[in-house]
Amino acid sequence: MNIAPNSHSRTRKRLMAAAASVAIAGAIGFGAVATGTAPVLAEAVRVEAPQVPSFADVVERVSPAVVSVRVKAKIESTADDGSDLPDAFGNLPDDPQLRRFFREFRGFGDQDGRDGMRRFGRGDREPRPVAQGSGFFISEDGYLVTNNHVVGDGSSFTVVMHDGKELDAKLVGTDPRTDLAVLKVEGDGKFTYVDFADDSKVRVGDWVVAVGNPFGLGGTVTAGIVSARGRDIGAGPYDDFIQIDASVNRGNSGGPTFNLNGQVVGINTAIFSPSGGSVGIAFDIPASTAKQVVQDLMKDGTVQRGWLGVEIQPVTSEIAESLGLKSDKGALVSSAQDDGPGKEAGISAGDVITQVDGKEVASPKELARLVGAYPPGKPVDVTRWRDGKSETVKVDLGTLPSSDKQASADQQPSAPPKADTLADLGLTVTRSDDGNGLVVTDVDPDSDAADRGIQPGDVITSVNSTEVNGTDDVAKAMADAVKSGRKAVLMQITRDDSNRFVALPVAKG
Repeated sequence: MNIAPNSHSRTRKRLMAAAASVAIAGAIGFGAVATGTAPVLAEAVRVEAPQVPSFADVVERVSPAVVSVRVKAKIESTADDGSDLPDAFGNLPDDPQLRRFFREFRGFGDQDGRDGMRRFGRGDREPRPVAQGSGFFISEDGYLVTNNHVVGDGSSFTVVMHDGKELDAKLVGTDPRTDLAVLKVEGDGKFTYVDFADDSKVRVGDWVVAVGNPFGLGGTVTAGIVSARGRDIGAGPYDDFIQIDASVNRGNSGGPTFNLNGQVVGINTAIFSPSGGSVGIAFDIPASTAKQVVQDLMKDGTVQRGWLGVEIQPVTSEIAESLGLKSDKGALVSSAQDDGPGKEAGISAGDVITQVDGKEVASPKELARLVGAYPPGKPVDVTRWRDGKSETVKVDLGTLPSSDKQASADQQPSAPPKADTLADLGLTVTRSDDGNGLVVTDVDPDSDAADRGIQPGDVITSVNSTEVNGTDDVAKAMADAVKSGRKAVLMQITRDDSNRFVALPVAKG
């Protein structure tokens, strides 16, 4: 039986035919003319996602305050006869032209200089008369901050402004201990300047913007976050760096790191890098440190710091246990200098300083920062832990010497006395020539003493603050520690005219 298609089927076929005609016409370029309508185009891809905040507003406002610092140093010219060639070229013929060629091109493709950074566009390793760093204005009348290591060897200084204008500057003062320096632009004029932030409010994870002069390229902006606080990188006695992950390179030294309010939270001063370039680990001098130092430099050209006159070391958990302290915070006095204000006030080796004027001392670095923040001559209350109790003494701080003083003593050789052993500690000892203390003659390499760095030649002068002149004194101190429920004894060790304390576990068996 034949069945005719219904009206719906016929309508559907007509629509499909019309659509095909439009598609073919559009493909050959006149579909719009044939149908009388505009072509239908697919929409572009668009993603709705949270947007990263722009730093453009901050950069626009602060950039005029950031400058490049060019430093010219007085250096002796390099001889053209090739006499400065390394030993590897010592066998070259005595031809001045040939030796000059090797001197000029010996650095091709190699790393240059002390910092291991490659010079952009230079292959030689000649001393350069011009160094470049960064800085920023902190006053309308032209005072600016940079790093001491940028200007330290300089004889003349030029500041390159954001707009390219060059101005001469003079050195106002430097502070090598914090690696800070202040310059003053010569001449009249008002300058855009920036303020220091309250870096106590800076948190790990905050956005920051670093502005400077990397590789001498001119004003460059990089961004990142605060990675860590309170970093100690061994650069000096006042290490308390802010770590950031913004790209900081050679030439950024002395440049500022800003928060999103355009305030300086830190000053770029160092990077950690196996290659010499940025790997995202940079260190800033905190604004609080810089602000205080800069004020002193602007006023006097130098920084005067308080001085306690003691040598200190960290309090480990074992040392704390041996002294009966509840925590391992504080600074253990390893020795008090004879001419220091600390000794005059009664502070001696074995004391643990826990507070200064009521401020907690968390570590030796913290003690150095607290004392250094006071002016010389200021009386302060120093809280110490001695003989199982806490007490406070008043100290009139002295002036921090420009260099550390080291004591020396002449020792005459004599016949070595009979050796004895402290088997439980892994030590062999003998009485010292002057009768004060025990000289270590041998250390068991598998002992706790060896693990803690005791070496032959060290002198044990006291145990738990009690002077020792024989092994019996050590044995008694260990027995007393066991009776008191302590797990370790604290030994005072003298080496090369300096003292330190080592905590050793009491008898193992």
